[in-house]
Amino acid sequence: MKRILTFAMLVPLFACATTAPATTQSPSADVSAIRALEEQERLAVLNRDMEKLQGLWAAEFMVNSPFNQISSNRAVVVDLMRQGLIHYSSFDRNIEQLRVAGDVAIVMGAETIRPTGTATLANQTVRRRFTHIWQKHDGKWRLIARHANNIPPTLD
Repeated sequence: MKRILTFAMLVPLFACATTAPATTQSPSADVSAIRALEEQERLAVLNRDMEKLQGLWAAEFMVNSPFNQISSNRAVVVDLMRQGLIHYSSFDRNIEQLRVAGDVAIVMGAETIRPTGTATLANQTVRRRFTHIWQKHDGKWRLIARHANNIPPTLD
């Protein structure tokens, strides 16, 4: 009797699971999407495309910068760019690890930048490590957090 009851309870569950429409992308599609967004974000920072960045960065975007400061939201970071404190003549990024777990993606790697103008370390080549955290909300990925730290030249 227990087997029949268990079977009777499981059949409707399997029927629902097999007929439910797929609502999420495959993990490889999400990985590809994040890689493309990382490149868009890199180019937008390099080209100081504030409109593009406001679409990629969540309003609550936080940055732990290489200069021991935390920018608490997107508006603070955009303001730093407008002031010229974030301004690069070159910017390369190498993604070393990318992991998607549900609606969160974590990206880690290395960057090489060349600040310009009034930016700190202007006209120097700076190598650093970075971590990005993306979150999918209403089907759209947004960068919600970034951590970057400069690699001291003595560690080359």
